[in-house]
Amino acid sequence: MSGGGRESFFVTCPAGLEPLLEAEMRELRLARTARGVRGVGFEGSLQDAWRANLHLRTAVRVLWRVARFAAPDPDALYAGVAALDWSRFLSPERTFRVVVRSRDSALDHTLFVAQRTKDAVVDTLRSPDGRRPSVDLEDPDLRIHVHLFRDRCTLSLDTSGASLHRRGWRRTQGPAPLSEVLAAAVLALSGWNRRAPLLDPFCGSGTLLCEAAALAAGRAPGITRERFAFEALPGFDPTAWAALREEARAAQAPPRKLVLRGGDASPRAIEGARENVEAAGLTDRVQLEVADARDFAPRGGWNAWIVTNPPYGERLGAERALAPVYRAFGAALREHCAGYRLALLSGNPRLAANLEVSPDRTVPLKNGAIDCELLLAAL
Repeated sequence: MSGGGRESFFVTCPAGLEPLLEAEMRELRLARTARGVRGVGFEGSLQDAWRANLHLRTAVRVLWRVARFAAPDPDALYAGVAALDWSRFLSPERTFRVVVRSRDSALDHTLFVAQRTKDAVVDTLRSPDGRRPSVDLEDPDLRIHVHLFRDRCTLSLDTSGASLHRRGWRRTQGPAPLSEVLAAAVLALSGWNRRAPLLDPFCGSGTLLCEAAALAAGRAPGITRERFAFEALPGFDPTAWAALREEARAAQAPPRKLVLRGGDASPRAIEGARENVEAAGLTDRVQLEVADARDFAPRGGWNAWIVTNPPYGERLGAERALAPVYRAFGAALREHCAGYRLALLSGNPRLAANLEVSPDRTVPLKNGAIDCELLLAAL
């Protein structure tokens, strides 16, 4: 399945990142992009879907839309699913899982919809000798997405597998890890030019720094992934995929003198960050040290970007303990960072007020379930 024909795809992303994702997709020259809710559609070949999985930094999944039909009742759902030639996508030796979302539809019991969809798939694929694909809820070869809206069903196949935020290099994560996708979005929104020094005084497990190093080098975010779901599709062309990966590797060009520096008051966090940086192959690109953000005093006149995600103090009593840290960090910014740029992800407006830094612009974002603001300021 080398995929030369034109197909329809939908690339999902966290809410609010659609403009960034669409800009990435256009840069990748994906055709007929159309912004939606929590994602952007495009049309192209299966190899375009491979490229999207390999290169998009703010994407979560690349879904291949394979059918749309009316599904007002269980029989219509079964018939619509069974009408597909599932041998194009799944063989009896493979495993699958059905993921269901339903809104404003008569079929609103997602477990029932999943079971009915599974029955239709298996019934069309059961071989003469009785072999059939089996369900695997943990690590399936293929995820089938059923989206019901106002009694219309969209069937999609997940070409990604594990969420695309899993770049393949993370070995450790702190108590409040930042998603790689959100880190890529923060870097894009910060306006960082990929040449100026970038500093993260609350670096935690090093996600922002690893994403920054990959971005500056033009390294495809999926290049370190072990596998994608499209590799399990019947007819997959491993030679063409290897050539695409090699092309991505050859395009990498790490800048020679870029400064990427992270600090954290926790020795354990820095130890974990070093493990992640090493796994990402970036040990010679990222400098890490145990350092308290209250003592933040970078070189004057450096005109660096400070891009950071300080703790939000969600636990009882933590906010009170963090307020002096924010106050001292804000004072350090005012004293030592004239000419710098700041991009700070805040999940707690009360703590952010202690910085006494007036942002030029704020961007609403979500870090998991937490409502956040990205504070952008020229210092």
